[in-house]
Amino acid sequence: MAVLGLGLAALGRPGYMTLSHHEDFASIEAMAMEAQAHAVLDAAYAGGLRHVDAARSYGRAEAFVHSWLEARGHRDVVVSSKWGYRYTAGWDPNAKVHEVKDHSLAHLDAQWAESRAVLGDALRVYQVHSATLESGVLNDGAVLDRLATLRDSGTAMGLSVTGPRQGEVIDAAIGLERGGRRLFDWVQATWNVLEPSAGPALARAKARGLRTIAKEGLANGLLSARGQLPAWLALARSVDAAPDALALAVALSQPFLDVVLSGAATVEQLRSNLNARKARVPDPAGFALSPAEYWSQRARLRWT
Repeated sequence: MAVLGLGLAALGRPGYMTLSHHEDFASIEAMAMEAQAHAVLDAAYAGGLRHVDAARSYGRAEAFVHSWLEARGHRDVVVSSKWGYRYTAGWDPNAKVHEVKDHSLAHLDAQWAESRAVLGDALRVYQVHSATLESGVLNDGAVLDRLATLRDSGTAMGLSVTGPRQGEVIDAAIGLERGGRRLFDWVQATWNVLEPSAGPALARAKARGLRTIAKEGLANGLLSARGQLPAWLALARSVDAAPDALALAVALSQPFLDVVLSGAATVEQLRSNLNARKARVPDPAGFALSPAEYWSQRARLRWT
């Protein structure tokens, strides 16, 4: 069975596309947000979570993880991070542009140096952020060669995928090799009851020996109480579970997943998410949208 981890997308910066994200912070001053991130990380660690996922574009997420690890002395936490997006919001939740994608070799080199400078040896998994067929990153020989060099230096390589063609990207990545060895050891994809289309490709990846991570298990809040999806809320009531816990419980039950990320931004949300491990899992059939519809809706979510 998969285990829960913690994703820092909603904790490392004051703006994100989770529904009503702005309501989760009494202050967006950097020190206050760091303290809140530490409190959520403490609750996650106390709850048994040992995988923490960040990215260069998640504002100060890597720095928050580093300061937490230094303060607590934990050495059993797997930290993964990502390169490929640059944070551009300048700590302004109302910024017009929050992040810019760049999968060039120069950007990989710059962001690898930045991540290593912050996280040091705590960085165990380094992932391409939101690889797509359109970005061309999986066909860029220079980038792939550099990733192989980083792999050979001792850091596991991975990729996250996004969009309605997630499965195709995963399948393209599975077969990539450099130096007679598989290039990627981890793959992270959006998987939830509204968008389960990556499941078969994730199963193929797992069968080939890759570790798999599910992100956006709550569909950016749509599968929480904030989403107000009547049928989902009714199903959660029928099994006496909070809707967020039920959504994560369904993900945890998938045999092709190793880690399911909680995106909690508060201790209360994290504690509710932890109940996923004891929730009864009913048949979630009938909730899936077409990938095109799901990703079209996601593209319209507001950053708050």
